[in-house]
Amino acid sequence: MRQRFFYLFVLATLLVSCSGGKVKYRIGISQCSDDIWRDKNAELRMGAYFHDNVELKFAAAYDSNERQVQQIDSLVNDGIDLLIVAPNQVQTISPAIDRAYDKGIPVIVFERKTSSQKYTALISADNYEMGRVMGEYIISRLHGQGTVLEIKGLEGSSPAIERHNGFMDALKKAPGIKVVGSLQGDWTEETAYEMTKQWLANNKDVRVDLVFGANDRTAMGARKALSHLVPRTSHLEAPLYCGIDGLPGENGGIQLVRDSLLDASYIYPTHGDQIIELAVNILEGKPYEKETMLMSALVTRDNAKVLLMQGEELMRQAAQLDMLHEKADSYLHKLDAQRVANWLSIGVILLLLVVFVLFYLYHLRKISMQRERVVNTLWNMEITPEVHATSPEDDTTAPVEESNQDSVAETPADEQPDEAPSGAVGGAFISRFREVVESRLDNSDLSVDDLAADMNLSRVQLYRKVKAVTGSSPVELLRTARLNRAYQLLLTTDKSVSEVAYAVGFTAPSYFTKCFKEEYGMVPGDVRK
Repeated sequence: MRQRFFYLFVLATLLVSCSGGKVKYRIGISQCSDDIWRDKNAELRMGAYFHDNVELKFAAAYDSNERQVQQIDSLVNDGIDLLIVAPNQVQTISPAIDRAYDKGIPVIVFERKTSSQKYTALISADNYEMGRVMGEYIISRLHGQGTVLEIKGLEGSSPAIERHNGFMDALKKAPGIKVVGSLQGDWTEETAYEMTKQWLANNKDVRVDLVFGANDRTAMGARKALSHLVPRTSHLEAPLYCGIDGLPGENGGIQLVRDSLLDASYIYPTHGDQIIELAVNILEGKPYEKETMLMSALVTRDNAKVLLMQGEELMRQAAQLDMLHEKADSYLHKLDAQRVANWLSIGVILLLLVVFVLFYLYHLRKISMQRERVVNTLWNMEITPEVHATSPEDDTTAPVEESNQDSVAETPADEQPDEAPSGAVGGAFISRFREVVESRLDNSDLSVDDLAADMNLSRVQLYRKVKAVTGSSPVELLRTARLNRAYQLLLTTDKSVSEVAYAVGFTAPSYFTKCFKEEYGMVPGDVRK
């Protein structure tokens, strides 16, 4: 019943939108640049489709402080009701934002921070955390020894500052890793290439084991500058390259990781639809959070293929939805110009268009939910030193088979989990545990004792360490790994559902289907649809 009311609500909203309802709110959007990451205006427009009374006005400053200040002042003078802004630099753009705020215009700051507190809401990912997690990944990747060349983002921009600080704080835990250079970039591949080339000319004898770019494009610029070097003989044959942004699509960070051009990236979520929803809540006086942190996740070769497929499908559906909406607007303009008298015919045409749009909205929602589940799973598998179990459950000594009810026994009070290992230690341990689990996923008789033996630990020690590092038990992680492998097999092979179930260690296809639906919200057969 609720789902039926939801569809009726969407139908009514689209009908009002297509009928040219009166604009009530004008929202100005000031982008600091017009690069590949910020090419997300489609998300903002799709968010506006759900509101018949919203008009969006876009402005891109192309990395110019003066241009962005002028554009913000111009949007304010045009009489916008709310300002959405991603500041180019913290100090320079803040006065213009303050002027808008002082005139009573609500301000949403997204992705980048301002130097004052004159804003209504902030929506962003945690840039410091991104730098810190990438630093810990690099420590693990270099095994605590090596040299790193850093290419920073635009000087004075909050993401560049916070990513650098998080990265450097993480490296403090690894004295064996030395930062041989920290070059000032501006987010572009061209500048990163030139800065790296100049640095190499002055440091010909300095060895570089890994390059960390503040975003994926700077990492690729450094890669081009270093590409003429002869591979060296060391514990790593050639430099590795890590970046941040993890965009889907052609030449995006996820594809670069999949193709081994980057060793790792970090997803920076955009969620333009969520920004528009926040804006409307503010304008209509509804409750909202002043600061919203978006979830993100590390991208490596282990998960890049699945994430790329999800992202490309989401982009394809978004493009089709945008095209349908444009066609609907075009048809309606023609109908209005011709002043068709037969309103019943117009209603039929509108209804058909709405049915098509509604279908794509529903499919887009399913794809988006699937992608969020994949990202959440990857996040939960990352190193989380702050997790401490308060009432751990021990795994049984019986084989870890998939049955209709997991057997779990309470851990004695004197066998509480150890505190989580930090930095490279936790990363190395969980990486080893993943290798052991993934190498034996097809063994339905696999037990926790078997996993512990492979890790040279007792069953209790394995439970303690896994629980302390991930917050989950070995059995839970094994089930998650099996379901993730099954998802990939369904996407990339033509095996039947039963064959996939047995291939990942489930003893009963029916129980596999039950677990798969609980994890992904759909049955295995729906993946290929």
